[in-house]
Amino acid sequence: MRGLLPLYRGLSPLMSSQAARTARALGFGCGFYGTQSIKEAKPSFGLLFDIDGVLVRGRMPIPAAKKAFSMLVNSKGQFVVPIVFVTNAGNCPRQTKADQLSHILGVQIAPDQVIMSHSPLRMFKKYHNKCVLVSGQGPVLEIAKNLGFNNVISIDMLRESFPLLDMVDHNRRPKLPSSPVSNLPKVDAVVLFGEPIRWETNLQLIIDVLLTGGNLSSVQQTQKLPHLPLLACNMDLMWMAEAHLPRFGHGTFLVCLENIYKKITGEELKYEALMGKPSKLTYHFAEYLIRCQAMEREWKNPITSLYAIGDNLMTDIYGANLYNRYLEERIARKNPKAVAKIATATGSTAAVPEVDEGENMWESEFALPSATSCKSILVCTGVYNPKAEVPTDANQCIKETVFHGHRDFRFDPALVEPGHIVKDVFEAVELVFEQEKFSPQ
Repeated sequence: MRGLLPLYRGLSPLMSSQAARTARALGFGCGFYGTQSIKEAKPSFGLLFDIDGVLVRGRMPIPAAKKAFSMLVNSKGQFVVPIVFVTNAGNCPRQTKADQLSHILGVQIAPDQVIMSHSPLRMFKKYHNKCVLVSGQGPVLEIAKNLGFNNVISIDMLRESFPLLDMVDHNRRPKLPSSPVSNLPKVDAVVLFGEPIRWETNLQLIIDVLLTGGNLSSVQQTQKLPHLPLLACNMDLMWMAEAHLPRFGHGTFLVCLENIYKKITGEELKYEALMGKPSKLTYHFAEYLIRCQAMEREWKNPITSLYAIGDNLMTDIYGANLYNRYLEERIARKNPKAVAKIATATGSTAAVPEVDEGENMWESEFALPSATSCKSILVCTGVYNPKAEVPTDANQCIKETVFHGHRDFRFDPALVEPGHIVKDVFEAVELVFEQEKFSPQ
């Protein structure tokens, strides 16, 4: 994932007026609600909510969600703790998602409290003026332009210019021979927002673009060259809607794309960046917005604990635990006594991972996260099935039969072990308040 360092550089967590101005310039202002009252409890923690399977099932609210949020707002409709909604959905703008959540939950939610899977694409400014092919469904052209891309082509536009390239559906084939309509510029990069509607068309044309170096008027490249930059949002293999069984997500589409490319070329498909949960980038950005809320509400306590509430072991729990591990390793690296303690317990300093140069550069340029932990809470209202536990023996073909995470994230039993398992989101909020000894006034 070669593109993460520039992203981290663009996500300064400095809690100052300059940081707030920077966030607004990127489209992530801290437009929350009012300031604290004198009697208001001052939280030192923040909540990260997944949406599908935790708060809603498709378009239907989960009953426990409204009950939970009645605990999270005061009589003025203000949140009593900082909250961010972290979703791997990417088929609509964040304003639309905030409006939907406000209607479903009956509380006012600002767009700045919503992180879509595609939100980090704002940081990829080096592609904003290049010709980018986008795949997904919903208003993908509008979403891309809102993120800063100025020269965007959709799969449908590509198909209209090269109708003979889409041959799977016999009913959509051209009735008469036609010549390519070469009125599109060369593609410079490919952005995958989410699962498309016509998988066969999208798979075919994306592979064509990668194999021709972005110029569909040319033949496939025979020499082995790095393919065009590929950026993907949302790695969910499965997700939970109104159906009683989990449904294919964008991660399933990525599995198809990766395997087709490798079958044809013999080479691995490589990503410039993978965004959305379980990427550490997503959680770091969520923490930034949590602290931004605390600053605007004038809550003086530093936000030291994050609680991530989700229904998917391979995205919500894996991602929260991965970020928690990052926070722990950060503390250990800065604390010689902690490093010595780990070395004594294990007989080796290998338990404290080496930091790559990129991360050192990031940490030297920006203030460090204030959080010291990110605790995972699993609810049983979505993808997770409490009757199908994940084996802990990595020798039992787990990678092939159980691990639903993306190819580029290695399996680790510890990362899919939730800190707590509860019935629903209401019980999750109750648990957090109990853990934090928090009683809103």
